[in-house]
Order: sequence, then C-alpha cells, then structure tokens
Amino acid sequence: MHATNRRGSSRALPIRALIVIATIILAAVPPLIAHHAFSSEFDASQPVRLTGTVTQMEWVNPHGWIHVKVRQQDGAVKHWAVEVATPNTLLRRGLRKADLVVGTTITIDGYQAKDRGLRAHGTYLTLTDGRRIFLSSALADVGDDQR
Repeated sequence: MHATNRRGSSRALPIRALIVIATIILAAVPPLIAHHAFSSEFDASQPVRLTGTVTQMEWVNPHGWIHVKVRQQDGAVKHWAVEVATPNTLLRRGLRKADLVVGTTITIDGYQAKDRGLRAHGTYLTLTDGRRIFLSSALADVGDDQR
C-alpha cells in the first residue's frame, strides 16, 4: 500500500521515472557486453616477444592498439596488432605519444590470440632508452620483480 498526499496521488515513482531509470540501466549494458575478458581472446600458454617498428598507435578506448612490423629470421615481414590498456592508463604509467611514433623500434612481451592470428595482448613494452612499461589492462598490475 502506498502513502498518498493531500491530493490523493500515490508517492510511488511515476511511470516516466521508471522508464528513465530502465533506459539508463539498459544503456550501460552494451559496453559491459562489448568488453571482453583476456581469456576469451588470448592464450596465456602462448607467450610472444615481438621486436619491430611501430607502424601505427591507436589511442582509443576501451583498448589501445600498437601496430608493429616484425621482421622474421627468414626475412619475411609480419604485421602484428597488440591490444593494450586505455590511453589514460598508459599515460599514467609514463607512456607518451612521442614514445610510439611511426618507425620507432620497440619490444613487446605479451600473449598471442587463441586463433593464432597476428594479434596479441601486450603485457610489457620495452623502449630503446631502456624504459619498461606495463601495458595490460586485463592482468593484475604487479611489479617487475613478480613477472
């Protein structure tokens, strides 16, 4: 039973308010569904180390992407796409846009995609100046001594 005011109307939430609340909740669902878990796409038993040159850096959400041209021992060139944390997270960890300009030589440690395609989830980036930056958004952010 709902309490009523002097005019006799119910204090229960009006139907419009319920519709607004439901709309807000439903609007939040697609981003949650779109964000995938590490284990749904990448294989923790398939570590990779990629050394090559940056061909593109995508500073986008929900994951950034570093594109790297890697020359194999046989001379063949492979183009890898490496998923990394959000731009804000990377900036807080000390990575700057100037660090990943096209042509920059880098080394990335990570894990290959389950489908064995040329995609990986990056865990660490090593720059030519020796800096090592944690790239992952999926794995726990632990110190270098624990990896």
